[in-house]
Amino acid sequence: MCAGYGGDERARRKGGHTPALIQPAPKRGLFARLRTYFLTGVVVAAPVGITAWLIWLVVDLFDRTVVPLIPDAYNPSNVLGVSVPGVGVVVVLVLVTLLGAFVTNFAGRFMVRFGERMVARVPVVRTIYGVLKQIFDAVLAQSANAFREVVLIEYPRRGIWVIGFITGTTRGEVQRATEDQLVNVFLPTTPNPTSGFLLFVPRKDCISLDMSVEEGVKLVISGGIVTPPDPRSREDAAAGPESDPASTDGASSDAPDDQTPPRTATTT
Repeated sequence: MCAGYGGDERARRKGGHTPALIQPAPKRGLFARLRTYFLTGVVVAAPVGITAWLIWLVVDLFDRTVVPLIPDAYNPSNVLGVSVPGVGVVVVLVLVTLLGAFVTNFAGRFMVRFGERMVARVPVVRTIYGVLKQIFDAVLAQSANAFREVVLIEYPRRGIWVIGFITGTTRGEVQRATEDQLVNVFLPTTPNPTSGFLLFVPRKDCISLDMSVEEGVKLVISGGIVTPPDPRSREDAAAGPESDPASTDGASSDAPDDQTPPRTATTT
């Protein structure tokens, strides 16, 4: 046993193969663990805290603007004797809803058209009003189709890819001046996706992605840190090896042929 073991040991040394030693993981110090705990807490608390802070700013803005216009007899804070946050938001929502219900009938539409004709006579105001009206009509009235699709395009040169959002099909003079079928692509900036560039790109040069618009916006805002999963990878993993035709063919080719008759020995 000892001679055999020594021979094997000499053979391993002669071949240059030495057994690898498993080193224990280095222990982390107290400062490193505290740093990890702190960063984890920031990741959890920062989104919640910032969201709550922004909501509070909006609610406080409406309360400071709208609540002083409410008569004291109808102010919930005066009736209940305590300050009630969010009263301004509720009042604004009710007024906007009533305004929308009013302009849907004949009298409301007439007043809107009359007001637009009056605004159209003011040189500077008509430009601002026209731009804002077109933006709100495109974003709110057709919010489901504001960003229709997430695509990849090569920009600013070949070989560099960026994420864009198709906002519609190009029409008018821009489309007439070109031979290719163009689409309107909004190219957002990071980390502020509200600013960006408008590109008119041939449809054949756009690569459609399976990710949703929300996932694409998250990818842009995070600067690539939050990457949505690939749905095709999940489908391939769920299908398993049964969907692989190569493995099926290999298994069938390796299987013995049951129809081959066995050989029989002959005697002379």
